[in-house]
Amino acid sequence: MIKRIFTALLLFSVLVFPVYASDEVSVSAEGAALIIADSGELIFGKNENKQLSMASTTKIMTSLLLLEQNTPYKEITVTSSMVSVEGTSMGLLPGDKVTYEALLYGMLLESGNDAANTAAYTVSGSPDKFAVLMNEKAKIIGMENTNFVTPSGLDAAEHYSTAYDMALLGAYAIDNPEFAKICSTNSISMEYGNPPYSRRLSNHNKLLTMYDGAFGIKTGFTKKSGRCLVSAAERNGIALVAVTLNAPDDWNDHVKMFDYGFSVAEKRELKADTSKISVPVIGGDKQSLSVSPCGECYCPVLRGENFSYESEILLSPFVYAPVKAGDVAGEIRYYRDGKLIASQALIFSEESKNTTQETADVTEKKSLFQRIVEFIKGIFDK
Repeated sequence: MIKRIFTALLLFSVLVFPVYASDEVSVSAEGAALIIADSGELIFGKNENKQLSMASTTKIMTSLLLLEQNTPYKEITVTSSMVSVEGTSMGLLPGDKVTYEALLYGMLLESGNDAANTAAYTVSGSPDKFAVLMNEKAKIIGMENTNFVTPSGLDAAEHYSTAYDMALLGAYAIDNPEFAKICSTNSISMEYGNPPYSRRLSNHNKLLTMYDGAFGIKTGFTKKSGRCLVSAAERNGIALVAVTLNAPDDWNDHVKMFDYGFSVAEKRELKADTSKISVPVIGGDKQSLSVSPCGECYCPVLRGENFSYESEILLSPFVYAPVKAGDVAGEIRYYRDGKLIASQALIFSEESKNTTQETADVTEKKSLFQRIVEFIKGIFDK
């Protein structure tokens, strides 16, 4: 088990230029937010903390909770209660056989309310109980101005969030590789039904084809909510998440926000001093081995921003030989304002041979030789 042996605090402050003003972007949305995915840092906001309904972007949370069951190929039988819901559908009927994986694609591509309702019944037994899980997860993510009532995003009096909270949810979601893969899929064939047969599910997110680097996340619309959109895009190693709530011109809103965000964001290199760090070796030809960071590590920030961070170095208290140069020795974790923003592997800079094994080999050889001598001696002694 990797144990913490010490924490190195590195404070780097750079004062170059002031942060860019967010009023350089004009959007149609009632509420909007653009954040750096890795850190949650707000780049642009318009009523970003105003509580608004968020329509089917709700399904980001529903999909996450279903995905975290870690049983994508588990098959369930659909009941009438599960599909007794209005609005968009992936075409489920009572008695159908459907996998968790198909439900995920049905939610994130076709925005199926039937898929979301089925997920809620499957995980918690009812939409009301599932909403409890949704709100518990929201607190973990840091969504302070959000309350979930429905798994699908259909309108309810106390079902609301904010553009900034939904941006945090989007960033959290795309950190899951399987979620990121599904929400970036343009179309896919899935089998479900009774008996199962192939259906074609298509993504409603136009940004996937109209904006370079876009890879998600979820669309939404109701009469009360208006057009809602949570999206993500990545360029040059910088991932941004954009949200608009009640936005008549949401596609263009997101293009504007991403263009602005990529123009003012940059990558800063993160470093930790490991020059005086070594790990004791047991059974080796060296008493200890030096370590070094594996490659380079960067964090996206606003250009010219005052930037400070802390680093924590995690290492094993010792290692058994043999050890090869390049073997993983531990990890460096970088924090900003107490939040993990990046991590980097520590590797051994040199090798150590196993002297214990060499000694055992010599001992084994001597023992064999001694037995031969004793055998020959025994012949002459007779």
